[in-house]
Amino acid sequence: MADILYIVVPCYNEEAVLPETSRRLKEKLEGLMAAGKIAPESRVLFVNDGSKDKTWEIISQLHEQCPLFSGADLTRNRGHQNALLAGLMTAKDRCDMAISMDADLQDDIDAVDAMVEQYYAGCDIVYGVRSSRKKDTFFKRFTAEGFYKMMNAMGAETVFNHADYRLMSKRALEGLAQFKEVNLFLRGIVPMIGYRTAAVSYERGERFAGESKYPLKKMLSFAMEGITSLSVKPIRMITGLGFVVFLISIAMLIYSIVRWAMGETILGWASLICSVWAIGGLILLSLGVIGEYIGKIYLETKERPRFLLREVLEDRDGKAD
Repeated sequence: MADILYIVVPCYNEEAVLPETSRRLKEKLEGLMAAGKIAPESRVLFVNDGSKDKTWEIISQLHEQCPLFSGADLTRNRGHQNALLAGLMTAKDRCDMAISMDADLQDDIDAVDAMVEQYYAGCDIVYGVRSSRKKDTFFKRFTAEGFYKMMNAMGAETVFNHADYRLMSKRALEGLAQFKEVNLFLRGIVPMIGYRTAAVSYERGERFAGESKYPLKKMLSFAMEGITSLSVKPIRMITGLGFVVFLISIAMLIYSIVRWAMGETILGWASLICSVWAIGGLILLSLGVIGEYIGKIYLETKERPRFLLREVLEDRDGKAD
């Protein structure tokens, strides 16, 4: 018998794209059901991340019109990663496998077929990986690829050119549920789960409608979140930097003593002032990095909920639609 598939789609102000997204996802589910690859209980689960537009109204209408659509409404905006986690945890007890994807239709929906095939071949996690970035501008390509390289260089292990388009089995979802950190970076957490994995290549398209939710500023913030959530390498780099500065100061001390012994005055007020500014800047930078980690410890110790659900659209027998 075929297994139940849930497609989890986090949504934030996606009223412009939801009608087309729902149409394509419905066609995909119906096609997979007709081929006997997934069970009739399979669903599309839209997660409303505190949208300010009519996103939730559209999700509710879709649920009323077709049993293939389900919805989960967060009490407030919690960010993409928390909304995605909320959807996966909602689907966990209702499905055998779940595929997460964005609502903007940039992820190739046809790659779902290959992911499902890899699942039946014994893989618990299947990553959707971009085959190329030919459609991106040079700036977008440079910053995106730099993002992944920087993440790996700083100790946050991620899958290159993989965002959040992936399939996870029920066993993998249960493993994900055991990660309790408040500071979420799923692209780094999922590879830590283990189990057998595979990758499916696809060509990423243009956003169907609306605006990108990840401009450069947010991408940089996202990278910092990932690095500080998964790696202590920045702190170790500060330790190394402090050691190097200490060695330089010893060298300068020896130089000053030698010059004094030779009866020569120490020249260079400019170099002295530059040194003071440089050391001061390094100290402030170091305090900032350490403060970032302390702030995360502070948030983790509070153990605040990562998301709260206002409503989950379910049918009468209690099973999510």
